[in-house]
Amino acid sequence: MTFSLGIVGAGQFSGQFAKLFQAHPGVSDVYVTDLLPQRAEQLTAAEGLAGTFPTYEAMLESRAVDAVAIFTQRWTHAPLVLQGLGAGKHVFSAVPMAISTQEIAEILDAVKSTGLTYMMGETSQYNPATVHARNRIAEGAFGRLFYAEGDYVHDMDLGFYEAYQYSGGEGWKSTASYPPLLYPTHSVGGVLGAWQTHAVSVSALGVVDERGDGVFDRSVSQFDNDVSNATALFEVAGGGSFRTNEFRRVGYPSHIRESRFRFFGTEASMEQLATVALWQDKTGVEDISELLEPKPTTSPDDPSLQHIAPELRAAFTSGSAPVHDRARLPREFDEMRNGHEGSHHFLADDFVTAVNSRTLPPVNAWVAARYTLPGIVAHESARQGGARLEIPDFGDAPQP
Repeated sequence: MTFSLGIVGAGQFSGQFAKLFQAHPGVSDVYVTDLLPQRAEQLTAAEGLAGTFPTYEAMLESRAVDAVAIFTQRWTHAPLVLQGLGAGKHVFSAVPMAISTQEIAEILDAVKSTGLTYMMGETSQYNPATVHARNRIAEGAFGRLFYAEGDYVHDMDLGFYEAYQYSGGEGWKSTASYPPLLYPTHSVGGVLGAWQTHAVSVSALGVVDERGDGVFDRSVSQFDNDVSNATALFEVAGGGSFRTNEFRRVGYPSHIRESRFRFFGTEASMEQLATVALWQDKTGVEDISELLEPKPTTSPDDPSLQHIAPELRAAFTSGSAPVHDRARLPREFDEMRNGHEGSHHFLADDFVTAVNSRTLPPVNAWVAARYTLPGIVAHESARQGGARLEIPDFGDAPQP
């Protein structure tokens, strides 16, 4: 059983997934559309895709397309997702799910009413640290888990200026000020992807940017945002807490590891830094760095990556880590480039499997809501000077 797929947005990130969807035996044809038609045409030619559509609306009207994968600017996802579901298409969406509680509620309603597949492609779901913590939590190795930390620490100077210029055109500074806490799923999802709970309240604080280059300047920002670094402390259901950091001005080698995690339980703990990861209990310390380290499959100097800032290339070249269980993946992926610490192969396969089997993907709409909504409420908390705010919960996915 196969289905056809339309890629929406022909940028740097979508091209990597176009390769994977094109190679997956569960996908027949792959099409693409972009607001800049030449980018869609270039991607189609480079990957031998089935063709292009002049607009997203034309793609949705076509019977040749069964599903869409959205790789557009992060604040545009929810309206495009709703359009896709409304047109009867299954939807894969890059992160974040949405930027408001109302948008999340509307997506959940649309998924329920249509019965279509929705999946958010959160890379931290398969971050090796998250995978290992998830496995050890399932075994009960932590004892009672009561605290965790998730950081997404990516300095603007390490490739983000180029990325925003590529995607934002002449007005790129207005969008480069995107609020850190509205892009929370790498840090929140990495914690909750292992710890089976959800956030119920938050207090957050932001740091006003001082660079003075027009980025994170409220007079320029499309989002009225001048905060470049933010920290949030979440309370979770069942007792316990976790803290996340979203940093865009930070002296840290994000090109080595931009997401990192820590988990603390009554019997054991696990900590990850840029170049080392440790498992610890009351008897000693075990270095688990090798277990969590993806092995690069492509050189960062590969000609196919020349259009990507050098500091960002690691996100497109990582292979799998020993902790990853690749047995379920199609053999077509065995020699293909992976990315974001080994997550891309699993995310592509999750979506294809869910559509073809009509089962819920791991990061379904209800899980995506729990990964996204905490950041939305945290952003409001920071605007209110750290006020502790309740986080609504839409519950678990309905059982078939």
